[in-house]
Amino acid sequence: MTQTVQATVVLVSAVASGQGKTTVTAALARKLQHQGKRVRVFKTGPDFIDPMLLERASGAPVHSLDLWIVGLDACRQLLAQAALESDVILIEGVMGLYDGNPSSADLARAFGVPVLAVIDAAAMAQTTGALVLGLRDYGPVDLAGVIANRVGSAGHAGMVADALRDVPLLGSLQRQEKSLPERHLGLVLPAEVTELEQLLDQLAEQLQLDEAAWQRLAPTTLPAPVVQQPPAAALAGKTIAIARDAAFAFLYPANLDCLRELGADLCFFSPLADQPVPLDADALYLPGGYPELHAATLAQAANWQQSVRGFHAASKAIFAECGGMMVLAETLVDQSGTASPMVGLLPGQVQMQARLAGLGSQGVATAHGQLRGHTFHYSRFDTDATPVAHTIKHPSGAAGEAVYRVGTLSASYFHAYFPSCPTAVAALFLGLPWEAAPCAP
Repeated sequence: MTQTVQATVVLVSAVASGQGKTTVTAALARKLQHQGKRVRVFKTGPDFIDPMLLERASGAPVHSLDLWIVGLDACRQLLAQAALESDVILIEGVMGLYDGNPSSADLARAFGVPVLAVIDAAAMAQTTGALVLGLRDYGPVDLAGVIANRVGSAGHAGMVADALRDVPLLGSLQRQEKSLPERHLGLVLPAEVTELEQLLDQLAEQLQLDEAAWQRLAPTTLPAPVVQQPPAAALAGKTIAIARDAAFAFLYPANLDCLRELGADLCFFSPLADQPVPLDADALYLPGGYPELHAATLAQAANWQQSVRGFHAASKAIFAECGGMMVLAETLVDQSGTASPMVGLLPGQVQMQARLAGLGSQGVATAHGQLRGHTFHYSRFDTDATPVAHTIKHPSGAAGEAVYRVGTLSASYFHAYFPSCPTAVAALFLGLPWEAAPCAP
């Protein structure tokens, strides 16, 4: 007989981006935590910033769930393990409920998870009923209820509740005088938000939750997690230095877990503090982030820049993704048009622009299988360097981001999700080349 685990699980979604999914998920996580519940939060699709905020709200690491990038079985394993360790699991969706392939609705249906719809009710009342019933029936999905965001009063919330017919209004959140600040890639990093803890506590207090309706939510049953064989310790004895500060903050927790499972020791340093790459490191990982906001500081970080050049001259492996690649160019031009000299291992100039330059799930072929991930950037890289490969966009199969290689340096705008192909990741940090063959979507 198959063993199972249970927990209260809901997927928090909406009709579109900008409805307040992250705010409501954070408020709900903090409120439930204050009630003594053990809460775990997941984020649907590729994302770095929202999980940082949700981790602060819930007090636990936030991992990604994506049926293509992470994979069905791995998602099931993550959910089942969380169900063993928590009372409530919140999954924040991406964009609108049915947007994308796979969509948030696909994820909810794959695991029998009910949907909690967030509706921005600021400029409507009875029409919320039409939106909610459409969200429920279009798929359809199992709609657990609604949280009305930006309501003006108790009377306004009552009109919304009456319009929902047979769908319960599980809660409401009043209009906020102070919202979570945003910039071009999403929310401002939590570390930069003053009084964030007080803001989260305030949101939790202001979230009016129908406790009786919440208690009536049926638990979700999942197969118990299975003991998995760890990957071969191909990086045993290797130390990987990882840039980590406000300029290099876009790191999947799962990527760090994967490197440790491969046997690597991890050490962290701050380029913004002009810290050099640790001398005992065997490989260097430069993740994405906001280098464009700190270009002047990075340009003056002479110790750090020289250490990266020396690391490359010593033929040690370097993997740079998105923002990490941007700082390895000769020049970085920020949003104001100011040009700053960078490390110069890659010929060319990175230019920030107002228009989105890349977005979506992608994969790259390697000799060990397909390494999956995504891209999301507002800059372009003008270079004479010839790519050794291109990623392939999912699901279209069109050519995606260029992958560059200079000696033992591999760089791309592509953000890799390491657990999708650990053996390829091990080869990458051992300085071995990526196979340049195209990969299937």
